[in-house]
Amino acid sequence: MKHFAAIPFSIATLLINAQLCMAHFGMVIPAKPFATGTNRNIELSLSFAHPFETTGMDLAKPSHFYVLKGETKTDLLPGLKKTTIMDHQGWKAEFTVNRPGVYRFIMEPAPYWEPTEDLSIIHYTKVIVPAFGSEDGWGLPSGLPAEIIPLLRPFGNYAGNSFVGQVLLNGEARGGAEVEVEYYNQEQKLTAPTDYHITQLIKADPNGVFSFSCPQPGWWGFAALTHADYTLKNPQGEEKGVELGAVLWIYMDTYPK
Repeated sequence: MKHFAAIPFSIATLLINAQLCMAHFGMVIPAKPFATGTNRNIELSLSFAHPFETTGMDLAKPSHFYVLKGETKTDLLPGLKKTTIMDHQGWKAEFTVNRPGVYRFIMEPAPYWEPTEDLSIIHYTKVIVPAFGSEDGWGLPSGLPAEIIPLLRPFGNYAGNSFVGQVLLNGEARGGAEVEVEYYNQEQKLTAPTDYHITQLIKADPNGVFSFSCPQPGWWGFAALTHADYTLKNPQGEEKGVELGAVLWIYMDTYPK
């Protein structure tokens, strides 16, 4: 009978914690979750991070960044400006709204090599911003390889509401998809009782539909993860798998007093 050296408790704990806290989220966060006649400029921050822990990672310039209003697409990539978000490289963008509508801002990042998971990560990240009281088109698909379609209007909600979404992969419902959920602990006022509480996990039903009740006001991120049917080269030139993330950010308000 073979005997194996025991892993010291401290090292084992670190390994377990690393596995529990490895949720990555592409982030596209507007300064305000809506546009009004007196606030037409939408300022957006683009980053890649662990949102609850507010631990950033460097985000290379995205491959694509644009906004959709209905079927009208506007390229925003040329206007991106490099900045620092959560002590790492991120990007800033501005967009001026001239007409009522629902605007879907979408970032496709360059592939991010994650050595601890031995794969590349591409998170197709979306946030939906209404303007001037309009709400038409908030549930439209954006034609992404992986995306979450909101089944609850993704704005004008209160903390405690249950968000409902559907996961699509190449335009088809992704039954049984695992969806990670994290709160953007932007002001670092909240702590998690255990590492399990940092990233919530849901499994979608056979139609790719899931729901989650958001207990806190602020930004909530939903990331449906799957593996691509292709590989990419790692920094050493080896072909490795690719994780595709369908990421959607929504905002929950408080009742005004």
